[in-house]
Amino acid sequence: MRKIIPINEGWRFIREDAGLPGVLPQGWQRVDLPHTWNAVDGHDGNGDYYRGSCWYAREFDTPCQPLPGGRVYVEIPAAGQQAVVYVNGKKAAEHLGGYSLFRADVTELCREEGPNLLVINCSNQRREDVYPQAADFTFYGGLYRGVNLISVADTRFDLDYMGGLGFDVIASPCQKCGGARFQLKSFITNPGPDFTVQYGVYDKEGRLVAGGSRPSEDPDITLRTPKAHLWSPDSPYLYTVTAEILRRNEVVDSLTVKAGVRSFSVDPEKGFILNGQPLPLRGVSRHQDRLYQGNALSREDHFADAEIIKELGANTVRLAHYQHSQDFYDACDELGFVVWAEIPFISVFNKDPAAHENCKTQLTELIVQNFNHPSICFWGISNEILIGGICPELVENHRELNQLARRLDPSRLTTIAHVSMTPEDSPLHDITNVESYNHYFGWYGGKMEDNGPWLDAYHKNHPDRCLGVSEYGCEGIVTYHGPSPACRDYSEEYQALYHEHMAKVVAERPWLWSTHVWNMFDFGCAARNEGGVAGRNNKGLVTIDRKTRKDSFYIYQAYWSKRPMVHICGRRYAQRAGETTEVKVYSNQPRVSLSLNGSLAEEKTGDKVFVFTVSLAEGHNTLTASAGDVWDSVTLERVEKEPEIYALPQDNSHAEGVANWFKLTGDLDLTAPMEFPEGKFSVKNTLEEVSRSPQAWEVVSTAMEMVSGMPLKPGEGMWGMLKAMSLEQMIQMGGSRMPKGFAESLNAQLVKIDRA
Repeated sequence: MRKIIPINEGWRFIREDAGLPGVLPQGWQRVDLPHTWNAVDGHDGNGDYYRGSCWYAREFDTPCQPLPGGRVYVEIPAAGQQAVVYVNGKKAAEHLGGYSLFRADVTELCREEGPNLLVINCSNQRREDVYPQAADFTFYGGLYRGVNLISVADTRFDLDYMGGLGFDVIASPCQKCGGARFQLKSFITNPGPDFTVQYGVYDKEGRLVAGGSRPSEDPDITLRTPKAHLWSPDSPYLYTVTAEILRRNEVVDSLTVKAGVRSFSVDPEKGFILNGQPLPLRGVSRHQDRLYQGNALSREDHFADAEIIKELGANTVRLAHYQHSQDFYDACDELGFVVWAEIPFISVFNKDPAAHENCKTQLTELIVQNFNHPSICFWGISNEILIGGICPELVENHRELNQLARRLDPSRLTTIAHVSMTPEDSPLHDITNVESYNHYFGWYGGKMEDNGPWLDAYHKNHPDRCLGVSEYGCEGIVTYHGPSPACRDYSEEYQALYHEHMAKVVAERPWLWSTHVWNMFDFGCAARNEGGVAGRNNKGLVTIDRKTRKDSFYIYQAYWSKRPMVHICGRRYAQRAGETTEVKVYSNQPRVSLSLNGSLAEEKTGDKVFVFTVSLAEGHNTLTASAGDVWDSVTLERVEKEPEIYALPQDNSHAEGVANWFKLTGDLDLTAPMEFPEGKFSVKNTLEEVSRSPQAWEVVSTAMEMVSGMPLKPGEGMWGMLKAMSLEQMIQMGGSRMPKGFAESLNAQLVKIDRA
């Protein structure tokens, strides 16, 4: 019988490239798995984190099988970002990619008696042949999902192909009879006439509802049930499917998986359709790290994240930007989220053929390892890949990836997340079955009011494309507050105002097949330094420690949750000045009452957002909002002057820098059309191209620091992601922060410089 033995305790670890030890090192640090060496520096705000080669070591006894010919595997659910496995000093396996499961058959390397030395070398150093190349999140290193030993019989479900189970299930409804069809496919190592495969399908109460048996040489079967419970976000019904390899009257290997019966499709006008009914997918994206844990999460951590998303009322999760833990996919199956799962083909394209092969391998692993999760409906093949520009190889690689996904799994759809600047006629359109855009109008550029008109125009111009919004959001830091929120003030109030608008935009457009808030949780990005909170992306609806639900969390709960709710915004804006103050309430109920210090202040009818104006008494005031049987209460204090901490520290250097830049550019006609003479630099060049010329780099780095306040240094921060962007693209991404005439003035300086 199969034995799975977790070996997560008592490891030895060293955070340096110490080399392969011959015996268990006693001087190394003792750690338990899951573990990452970037649990703190991956998001502590110091501007960098350790990216290197580190070593883990542990001893284990060889597990045995009662039948001859048994095998022993080391199973690693993930190792960031690449790993080499050694047993007793000999190399057993190498894996490139930080997010997928891999195994090593170590049978021949194990000793019959005495302990074996297992050593794993992990590295999160950048490699040209491993994705992601560069991205806006921390690449944590380590054995962050634990390690298992697997002991199996000689005849077994296959363990050697891309980390898969060796058993695939497709459960689909039968429209004519109202039942279900379970297509079961087994991959057997060393089949023979002495072995048969026995199958069973059990309902939620554990009753056998379908069964069958097949010879091991031809094991595939289709089972049917006359009635079926369908899987959906409102009713995530799961069947249990078992597969057992029998040697006469003895089970020699077995597997158990959960299966959900559902059908789905996407229509350009009707949006997402589940089990024959339109179901607009409205939800969030999720990264996998937590405060001072990094990505070394327990199963309980993953399920807790899923429960918070369920509390929000979302029905979909985009699992960005890589393969997530099996624990989280399990949670999505059980709690009922439609999942977009994707690979880390993100931001920066590398023409190296080996990098493309790695991309294909990671996509194959993603699909093979997650084939049986009913929550997954979409395979994502890339994200914002045009940040680095376009070329024929990039387009062809996308076509190959899409064909690979469809060949491996024709039962699901493929998708892609376009960067906002992707042209409507880009050749990357119409490759995948459906597509989405990442738009940040109202944060990085433009106004929040631009979102609806852009979506409507695109939908009108391309009525045959199934369109979604894969990312949208803005930073919200819970110490910043004020009565007049504005873009890029990083206040909790502006984030809430932005999401009020966006929740309404997506609600009014059911033809958007999916929309995903960026992001559910704040997450680590060691290179970031925004809004006074460095090392993190603070666009989450919930803080990175999962302790605080920001006000923006509750506007989506008002739109999406079926459970009655009411929430008073601004509880952290606890000290307020002025004769009157605005109190905003979110609720999914049609009528809300607000009481001040025990007396009814006002009652209003409305839709999701209720705004009250009240006069606070001196000192502390209690406000209570009620809607039917639900209520919320906060305490606010009236003060003469609001605390300075409520305002983002003013940085006057931006205005001064802009003025100084235009002084440096001299007397230029900024209304004249820009020219791009051959042999000269211009804003059409990429940062990397400009950085090779000391003269051109001095112009660009000076200009960018003056107008954006962000120093640019090759090789530091997010250089790997930005270097392939043209100056023109960077200015466009800067949006309203970039002063009028900046592109023209910068170009006018660059065209004076020869390209070597």
